[in-house]
Amino acid sequence: MEKATDKNFGVFLKLINLTAVICILSSIANTARTKGDDPITLLKTTITKVETGSGPVLNESGITAESELYKPENTTNKQPDNSQSNAEQPGEWESIRMRITAYCPCPKCCGQYSDGITACGHEIQPGDTFVAADRRYPFGTEMLIPGYSNGRAVKVLDRGGAIKGNRLDVFFANHQEALKWGVKYLNVKVNHK
Repeated sequence: MEKATDKNFGVFLKLINLTAVICILSSIANTARTKGDDPITLLKTTITKVETGSGPVLNESGITAESELYKPENTTNKQPDNSQSNAEQPGEWESIRMRITAYCPCPKCCGQYSDGITACGHEIQPGDTFVAADRRYPFGTEMLIPGYSNGRAVKVLDRGGAIKGNRLDVFFANHQEALKWGVKYLNVKVNHK
């Protein structure tokens, strides 16, 4: 069963990559049309930019943008550039590309662990925002996740059987909100204190 799921996930990723390429090519053609440039010349220039680390990729809204994926970044002692965050504590912030899903405290999401208490013993309160992460991120590790918790840093307070590697599960109070989040691939700022 797990191998079939992995295979389906691989097909899903290929479709996402194909969609991204189509969107980028469409954006290049539109840019060329708008500026009166030759689309082939613009495409060659874009490919060169991607190869050299300054090319376009898709951001969360599907519009091409310069990506941190292609830019080497020195993140040592770097604070995130999110002015709304509450992460004022010193530390080393690192940007990590992660697959982010969502869950709530219901039996569908948590099974036998739907008792309102996280893996670290935190009792869930109304309005809580936190994440479930891999064991490599100790409980209390702060993270900034675009589009979650109004730009405020959240802590790792939970674990999950399927949350391995660069995967996170963001917490929502109810199942509808968790479903609405879906699956996102985002650059997450992680504070390594």
